[in-house]
Amino acid sequence: MADTRPTVWVSQPLIDAAIAPLRDRVQLRTTDTVTAWSPQQIAAQLADVDGAIITLNERIGATQVADAAQLKVIANVGVGYNNLDVDALSAAGILASNTPDVLTETTADLGFALLMATARRITESERWLREGQWGQWSFQTMLGADIHGSTLGILGMGRIGQGIARRGAHGFGMKVLYHNRSRLPADTEAALGATYVDLDTLLAQSDHLLTVLPYTAASHHIIDAAALAKMKPSATLVNIARGGIVDELALADALANGRLAAAGLDVYEGEPNVRPELLALRNIVLTPHIGSASLATRTAMVQLAVDNLLAGLGLDGSPSRMPSAINADAALAARATSDKKSGKR
Repeated sequence: MADTRPTVWVSQPLIDAAIAPLRDRVQLRTTDTVTAWSPQQIAAQLADVDGAIITLNERIGATQVADAAQLKVIANVGVGYNNLDVDALSAAGILASNTPDVLTETTADLGFALLMATARRITESERWLREGQWGQWSFQTMLGADIHGSTLGILGMGRIGQGIARRGAHGFGMKVLYHNRSRLPADTEAALGATYVDLDTLLAQSDHLLTVLPYTAASHHIIDAAALAKMKPSATLVNIARGGIVDELALADALANGRLAAAGLDVYEGEPNVRPELLALRNIVLTPHIGSASLATRTAMVQLAVDNLLAGLGLDGSPSRMPSAINADAALAARATSDKKSGKR
């Protein structure tokens, strides 16, 4: 008897324990190795499946779903989804989802860890020691910047930004400033110990600036040469959002020429490739996009993606009740219109 279960493509090795329950409910197509899929290969994988669980590595737009006649849902494992052309997916009636909330605190942890490593020159000091340059204790060796009592600036005050604000205000006695597309309610600001300011004020007054805003056309290179010029030369910059938020060449130039003290990056515009201008610098901490990389959190992310997939396929609740759909209204409306035209009920 033919297997009538939906077919699902899992694009990368994930967390086996979270994926395993799917095996009884769908036909799984998986890979055991981390794979750099080409756009054409992605299109081929999607052409004959009902659903897919993908990561930020896979960029999916109109071309990739053009021949995916039976594709109903794409579950993205990650809170950011700039790898998806949501408008194209909606037009094709394909539901898309992400994995918010479950990674908030772990990513905020990494953001603050990167801030501390950057301000206190942790990786620079370790490299210097390993190179055998520590000949004698010196009063002026590796002088960094204080975190406690300093001014923390946060650009983008969503869930992760708020987690960082709590750590700064309540854990380190920092003065917290933030800029966001919309101001938070007064009671939320009070609970966080955060003050809303315009972008220029945020740049000028921050001792440590963290970028945590979504990547959009409007936020592309929002931290450019002009923005960096408004920051204190003694300031540090940390980006845990998306690489395109920061003009990396302008950042490298500011760091190399003393216009900015230090930086920490967990994301890059061309990742996994990192600009040689950044790699050559000593006053920058570089990590390979590990914001959510704890076992517990990555497991929770995959579990949420599985829940989204099952709901989107109608195997566990209704597609309209996906836990974290990005485009449910638009995709279901397009699907209904298509079904009406084709005479489906």
